[in-house]
Amino acid sequence: MDNKLKKSLKFSLSIAVITFVLAAIFSVISSSVLSGVVWIIGLVIVFMIVFTGVIFDMLGIAATAAQEQPFHAMASEKVNGAKEAIAIVRNADRFASFCNDVIGDISGIVSGTASAVVVIQLANNFGYSDGSTVQIVISVILTSIVAALTVGGKALGKFFAINKSTDIIFFAAKVISWLEKRLKVRIVTSAPSSTKKSR
Repeated sequence: MDNKLKKSLKFSLSIAVITFVLAAIFSVISSSVLSGVVWIIGLVIVFMIVFTGVIFDMLGIAATAAQEQPFHAMASEKVNGAKEAIAIVRNADRFASFCNDVIGDISGIVSGTASAVVVIQLANNFGYSDGSTVQIVISVILTSIVAALTVGGKALGKFFAINKSTDIIFFAAKVISWLEKRLKVRIVTSAPSSTKKSR
């Protein structure tokens, strides 16, 4: 079997496992938190989950659109986050896969589950039973709003990701650099050489 195919299969399997674990964790946490708060707080949490998905989708696209050249100049001047930015761009396929497919898709799934919990809370709060017409209407409206915010937010995020890719990746790299220093762990690793050509 080709070495590149082996690496791709290994990465795909690891991503699948990570997604399974994170999805389970996020689902349990969101359900637990939402069950103990009033519906308005639950609604805010749902929108926060949607916002998280939009942001990570934008990060993933920015990584594939960004070029290394601007960050090499920063790295030569020892600018904080420059090395991490280069590592992100060199590993753009994996970074994008994690941001778009793992976090992005999990956010979509969890926001749907969280919306269902909020609908039940909202219907019960006004004295409507499960399966009532009012609950169904609320469910349709909230689901439509969440879908609209997700799709519209990602569309806007794509615009910024493509046109401001350098700024977005540099900001993400600085955050990662800060986390690496505080947590004493390596989040991104550099590839031996760039797979992109400079513009």
